[in-house]
Amino acid sequence: MKLDTLPPIRETRKLTPISDDDLAIILMIRHFELSLLELFSSGKLNGTTHTCLGQEYIPVALKAVLTDSDFILSNHRGHGHYLARFEDPEGLLAEIMGKEGAVCHGVGGSQHIYRKNYLSTGIQGESLPVAAGIALHLRRQGNFGMAVVHIGDGTWGEGGVYEALNIAQLWGLPVLVIVENNKIAQSTPTQLQMAGTIAGRVQGFGINYLKVDSIDINEIRTLISSHIQSARTKSLPLVIEFDTNRVGPHSKGDDTRDIQELERIQKWDWYSVYQQQYSDQFERIELKVKTEISSLIRDVESRELVQWKLL
Repeated sequence: MKLDTLPPIRETRKLTPISDDDLAIILMIRHFELSLLELFSSGKLNGTTHTCLGQEYIPVALKAVLTDSDFILSNHRGHGHYLARFEDPEGLLAEIMGKEGAVCHGVGGSQHIYRKNYLSTGIQGESLPVAAGIALHLRRQGNFGMAVVHIGDGTWGEGGVYEALNIAQLWGLPVLVIVENNKIAQSTPTQLQMAGTIAGRVQGFGINYLKVDSIDINEIRTLISSHIQSARTKSLPLVIEFDTNRVGPHSKGDDTRDIQELERIQKWDWYSVYQQQYSDQFERIELKVKTEISSLIRDVESRELVQWKLL
């Protein structure tokens, strides 16, 4: 694809400072993902993995506006969703490596994780119909919990998405759909595989829709919190589309974008932007996070493989 046909990336404004806790989580996700790619390159992981490099700020921003009653349904690119929810890199890394301490006993691997009020799947579009059922259950419980579904732009090619949106609107189900539109479905630019817009498709069902093009975590929380609260209390579906960018490959070494395009995207990456604007805080927290992740990898690598006979 020619560079001049790409959608524009906006100039980044001055970001607002985030707390040390938020910065530690978002950097933990970044370095967890980078470490996975290194482990794969050195032949220490089996199967496959899909990192969320570039999109880490989305689950971290959402963390402050979700509740323990909410049920999160993640996808194939879901490590950041899990880590923001549970802050448990040890359990997830052990799961991916099939080592003792794995959160799902090494059965789920990178993509298929189940933990309290959290479920991920690598099957595109599968999570929305499941979320509709969960949302019906949550509404009947009356605790204002929501079924929160993370999908990408490529998932809108799956028919189950539209069946679920139809039922969610028709039955008044508290389903929150988080669309992480990174503008590329595996290796196909979105404008080459999607007619119309996500907004147009959502509005065809009469569902409330919000678009977010900020990478500022505080600003995002301000933008989305009242909309989520309204959908929560009124038991209505809501779709929030994030205009984001995938900095890394689809899986491991399968990035088809050229160097110019990647350099252009990386200039807008939250990592480089925040590092430039708040270098002292960034370096202080990043050093600690990198040390912790390195120590964690050595620890998990040294463990025995999970023995399924004990389950």
